[in-house]
Amino acid sequence: MQPHLSPSALARALGLALACATALPSPAARAQDGTALTLGTVHARAHAPRELTAGSVFSSVDIIGGDLLQSQRVDHSWELLTNAPGVQVTQFKMGTDAGRFSFRGFNGEGRVNAVKLLIDGIPSNDNAGGMPYLDAVFPLDIAAIELVRGTNDARHGLHAIAGSANVITRQGGDDGALSLTAGSFGTRDLQLAKGFERGAWAQNYFFGWRHADGERDHADATQRSFAGKWFYTDPDGRWRAGLTGRYYENGALEAGYLSYPEVVADPRRSPDYARDDRSDRETVQTALHADGRLGAHWTWNARAYQNDYRNQRWVTFTAGGAQQERFNDERHRGLLLNATWRPRSALDELVVDAGLDGQWQANVAQRFRTVQRQRQATLRDWDFDLDTRGAYLQAVIRPIPALKLVPAYRIGRVYGDFADKATGATAPVYDYGLIRQPKLSVSYDLADGLVGYANWGRTFQIGSGNGAYRLQARDLAPSINEGWEAGLKWSPLPGLQGRVARWEQKASDEVATILGVDGSVGSDEVGNVGRTLRRGWDVQVNWQSAARWRAWAAYSRQKATIEIPDPSAPLTRGRQIENVPNWLASAGVEYLASPDWTFSAWGNGQSDYYVERTNTQGRYGGYALLNLSARHRLDDRNSLTLQLKNVTDRFYVYAWYDSGSSGYSPGDGRAVYLTWTRAL
Repeated sequence: MQPHLSPSALARALGLALACATALPSPAARAQDGTALTLGTVHARAHAPRELTAGSVFSSVDIIGGDLLQSQRVDHSWELLTNAPGVQVTQFKMGTDAGRFSFRGFNGEGRVNAVKLLIDGIPSNDNAGGMPYLDAVFPLDIAAIELVRGTNDARHGLHAIAGSANVITRQGGDDGALSLTAGSFGTRDLQLAKGFERGAWAQNYFFGWRHADGERDHADATQRSFAGKWFYTDPDGRWRAGLTGRYYENGALEAGYLSYPEVVADPRRSPDYARDDRSDRETVQTALHADGRLGAHWTWNARAYQNDYRNQRWVTFTAGGAQQERFNDERHRGLLLNATWRPRSALDELVVDAGLDGQWQANVAQRFRTVQRQRQATLRDWDFDLDTRGAYLQAVIRPIPALKLVPAYRIGRVYGDFADKATGATAPVYDYGLIRQPKLSVSYDLADGLVGYANWGRTFQIGSGNGAYRLQARDLAPSINEGWEAGLKWSPLPGLQGRVARWEQKASDEVATILGVDGSVGSDEVGNVGRTLRRGWDVQVNWQSAARWRAWAAYSRQKATIEIPDPSAPLTRGRQIENVPNWLASAGVEYLASPDWTFSAWGNGQSDYYVERTNTQGRYGGYALLNLSARHRLDDRNSLTLQLKNVTDRFYVYAWYDSGSSGYSPGDGRAVYLTWTRAL
């Protein structure tokens, strides 16, 4: 894979901001309010990490406050991202592998996982870039979700192809909440979050339990989660240290995929061939945190963590297919170090930020052909290590109050060894060399309440599973993703914010996991897609007027195409990449009718998508869903919330196609939930 680098991309990306900067007079002594958009309320943490915030550095940043997230009734936390602008939420509704989210023209199939997931700053992807750890964070424990879209973030390496998402959980304080939910499809949900802060010590605890029968037959699932945080802060405020831990388990039946005539005729049924399919998942995250300040100009923070992921799944994809047991056992250990320098300077602002990170993975991936969950033959027996090292340097430079420049540079290396125990074959990781990722962001205050911005940068991708190892004679270079964005943020009135942006992202030689591979001995995990191009534009508006009204709307157009295909797939030239809708939309409104009553309506939708890369098998998956909610405050501590999901009972499906086979999984129909919440 050879990088496709276009020097003109930087000029195109920065043209808007730089042209405006030279054409307009410099606004005198006007502080820039940044380009990030915030939806909902984000409560400041008493002991925030001593590092640059994403909103103060990067351009396309969206922050969703905990007050919008904690009240949502969802089966899995990735469903909370339906309110996020430009985000595609893919719902498989199959056991523990129920769904995930994506953005910037990447789908959520798992072929290319392009979003770096972090939980309280801890990397939380599995080896392939999936997001199994997100299910462990229940809504009541979430303080905010921070999305960074684009290629200009130097903090993260592996899996940050299109950006990152950081889930920030409750920390500090003496507050808490208890919620009990009951509703459609046999749903019962208990969540308890409580903080204790006494002097220098702060503790936070969370317990969650959720059971649902599911709308479909053979779809029962029971989830449990427990989390704890223990922090000590130096009385002089010079340093802070803490320990965090989170445990999660999920045991679920799998309803199975249907044919399209079957899903239309009876979306609630489960095919007979799936009667023995089920899955079990367990995740554990443990981390040590420390941060502090050195003198008047330096701050630092450090994190050491261990992630453990175990998933055992028995699955049959089609009526003519055999049942497989798919077993994954992964242990990832990592270290993150960061230092920030804020020197005295003649500039309006100067901040220098640097970081080092490393991750050490030990992974087992096995597959067996099974009958009624009894092993018959070994299909795959892999044992492999994947280690990454990275370093970055970035600066925030404001030569005048109106202009902000953020140059950045990241380097990385990948190490590891692979062993196929079934064949005895071994291989080292490809010699990807030093992976260089330059980046640059610019923003300029054009007028009061109007900011122009642009960014450019490179991220990278390597194969997952055995696709990262030298199982052929020659070495491969990483696939380089080069992207740019240009936009405007407008804040004409207090509480009203809008942003419009145009973006583009190219991949030199994209690789994708082959989901339909039978797992037989010696089979490849990944295949070449070719040189790809993703482009689109986003429009967002957030309005929070005083204390009575709140509204938001977002619309995104996107298209992901194959410019130069893999030689073995010439019919994919110029075609769209599978499972990528051409538009995404979300909107909502909330009205405080009185101190005791709050009403809200929100929804999201997307267009149909092609299900394979020659674009000849039709389009599926489009929908537009409406949800309603009414909340009644009983007293200062207690409230009742009634939620109606998919009010119009819209029929919609998730669809896949692979090597002549296809499957369809219906989304949930109309549902009603009643929640009692008590402040603690």
